[in-house]
Amino acid sequence: MHADDIETVGDATVVDVPTLMFSRLNPLEALRKHWGFSAFRAHQGEAVEAALSAQDCLVVLPTGGGKSVCYQVPAVCGNGLVLVVSPLIALMDDQVASATEAGLRAAALHNNIPEDERRLTRSRLLRRELQLLYVSPERLVAGDLLGMLREQLRLVAVDEAHCVSHWGHDFRPEYRQLAPIFDQFANVPRMGLTATATPQVQDDICAQLGLRRPLRLVGHIDRANLVYRCWPRQNLTSQVLDVVNRHPRDGGIVYAQTRSQVERLAASLVAAGVHAAAYHAGLDASVRQKVQRDFVNERLAVVVATIAFGMGIDRSNVRYVVHANAPKSIEHYQQESGRAGRDGDPAECVLIFSGADLSTHRALAHKDGALTPERARVLDRHLRDVGRFAVAPVCRHRLLTEHFGQAYAAERGGCGACDVCLGETKELPSEEALVIAQKIISAVWRTGSRYGAGHVVDVLMGRATEKIVRAGHASLSVHGLLKDAGEAALRSWTDQLVVQGLLHITDEGEYPLLMLTDAGRALCKGVGHVRLVQAASAGAKAGRSTRKGGVPAIAAADDADNDLFQRLRALRKLFAEKHHVPPYIVFHDAALHALAAAKPASAAAMLEVAGVGERKVARYGRAFLAVIAGVDPEAALAAGGGEA
Repeated sequence: MHADDIETVGDATVVDVPTLMFSRLNPLEALRKHWGFSAFRAHQGEAVEAALSAQDCLVVLPTGGGKSVCYQVPAVCGNGLVLVVSPLIALMDDQVASATEAGLRAAALHNNIPEDERRLTRSRLLRRELQLLYVSPERLVAGDLLGMLREQLRLVAVDEAHCVSHWGHDFRPEYRQLAPIFDQFANVPRMGLTATATPQVQDDICAQLGLRRPLRLVGHIDRANLVYRCWPRQNLTSQVLDVVNRHPRDGGIVYAQTRSQVERLAASLVAAGVHAAAYHAGLDASVRQKVQRDFVNERLAVVVATIAFGMGIDRSNVRYVVHANAPKSIEHYQQESGRAGRDGDPAECVLIFSGADLSTHRALAHKDGALTPERARVLDRHLRDVGRFAVAPVCRHRLLTEHFGQAYAAERGGCGACDVCLGETKELPSEEALVIAQKIISAVWRTGSRYGAGHVVDVLMGRATEKIVRAGHASLSVHGLLKDAGEAALRSWTDQLVVQGLLHITDEGEYPLLMLTDAGRALCKGVGHVRLVQAASAGAKAGRSTRKGGVPAIAAADDADNDLFQRLRALRKLFAEKHHVPPYIVFHDAALHALAAAKPASAAAMLEVAGVGERKVARYGRAFLAVIAGVDPEAALAAGGGEA
C-alpha cells in the first residue's frame, strides 16, 4: 500500500483499497480479507478444509452460525465454481447480494430474474467468471446447466438440506432428484447444510444426497442469546402486545396459524399503534414482496405472518419472534424462533399455546388429502413433541437441545433464559396436581365428552351460561368445583392434560370436542402420573431477563457509544437505500456496535474490527470513518459515499 492511497476526511485517515484481484488465498486469509474475521467459528474451518480436500460433509449449525461461510470461503480459495442449491428465491437473492458485497463473483438463476440478466449470468458462467452460482433444485433438475458446469464445478452445496428428508419438517420431493444429478460429477465433493436436523434426519440427508463417507460437523443447537417463554393463550392480542411493547422500535415477527388469524391479529396491532403488516400466501404477490422488502430494509417494524414468511429472510437484528399458535414441529419452532437474534444480541421467543392448535394442525393436514400413513405418524410425533415443549415444567433450552440428540449442561439454578428457570412458571405439588387433574377429567366425563374445552371450563368455574343451563350442567357435582382457580389456569391445565394424553381433542366434525382417554380414566382411579404448571404470579409481566453470565451481548457499553451506533446505523440505511440492498448487507449490527466501541480513526484500524473486510472498507470506509469523527451521516454520504 502506497502513500498515494491515503487521504484525510476530517480527522479520519482513509486508505483507498484497490479492487480485489480474486487471487487464490488460504482459508484464513480469505476470511480476513473478504469477511473481516480473524478466526472461524465452530466447525466452519473444518467444513472449508473438507471442501478443499474433496471430502463430502454434512454441516448442521444453528441459525446465525455462519453456514454460508462454509462454502463461500472455498469459492474464494478454490479454482473453479461452487454451485449452491437453495430452495427460495429470497434466500438466493440475499445471498448473492451479501457475497457480492464481500467481494465474490456471485450470481443466481431463477425464474424471477429478467431474461437479459439471465443471459448475462449464463455468459459469465460459460466464460468461467463466476465463483458462486445459486440455483433452485427445480432449476438444476431441468438439466440444461449441466454441460456448462461439467469442467468447472469444484463443490456442490445443498442449503436447507433437511428438505430432502421425509422425517424433516419441510420435505420437498424435488430434493430427492438431486443425488442422480450429483452422480454425474463423481469427483466433485458434496456439502449438505441445515440449521435443524435430528440424528434421524441427519442420516436421511446423508443417504438421500448420496454423501460418501461424509464428515459430520454438528454444532451445538442451543442459542445462548435467546430467551424462551411459553404462555397459555388467554387474550391473544394483549399477550402479543406485551411482547411488542417490551421492544419499542425493534423488528419482530409474529406467526399465526391461518390466514384469517394473520389478518385479524395484524389489524389489532395496527389499531393499537404498532407499525405492523400482514403476510400470507393469499395476498397478491406484489403486496407480499412489499411487506418483505419493507421488513428486511427496516422500514417496517412487525410482520404478522403464516410460516410462508421468514425462510430466506436474513435480517440479523430481529429482537423477538412470537408464535400466536403452536408450530407444527420442534424443528419448525427451532427454525422460526431462530430468526430472532441472529446477530448474537439477546432476543425473545414467545410461544402462546392452546391444545386446540394441535387439533387444527391435524385437521389441516388431513384436509389436504395428501397425508400418507407414514407422514401422518410423523405429524403425530411432531405435535406431541411441540405440546410437551409448551407445557412441560422443564428448562426450555434443555428440551430443545435434547430433542436434537445433544446434551445440555445448565448452570446451577437453570439456564436463566426461559420462563421455567426464571421462576415465571412453577410446577404444582404432585398431590395437588393429581386432585386438579381428576376434577377436570371428571367434568369431561360428566358432561358426556360432547363439549369443547371452553364449555368444560365454564362448568368448573360455576358459570350459568345458556348452554350450561339448557344441558342441565348447573346441577352437576362438578359445577363450580374449581371456580377459585381462575379461567386462565383451568384452560392451561386442560391443555396440559391433553398433551400428557389424559384427555383428547377430536379433529373431526365442525367443532373440536374434549374426550376422555384410557389413561385419563385410569388416573381418576389413582393409576398413573400427572404434572401441572401455572404462572408463578397471576398477571405477572415477563421482563427482558437474559441468561446469567453467558449471553454474548453486543449492546453498546455507554450512552456515547449508543449515540454513535445510532448515527452509524443511520448512515448504513442511507447506503442501503442508495445501493438497493438490505441494511444488514452493508454491515450487521454487531459490526456497527464494534465500530462504535473501537472508534477507529483510519482504514487500517477499521480493518481490525470484526466483521469489516477489505471490500467493505473500500466501498464504505471513507463515510463511516467520517461519521466516527463527528460528521453528520448525510454529509458523510455526500462527501464520501460510493466506491472509493
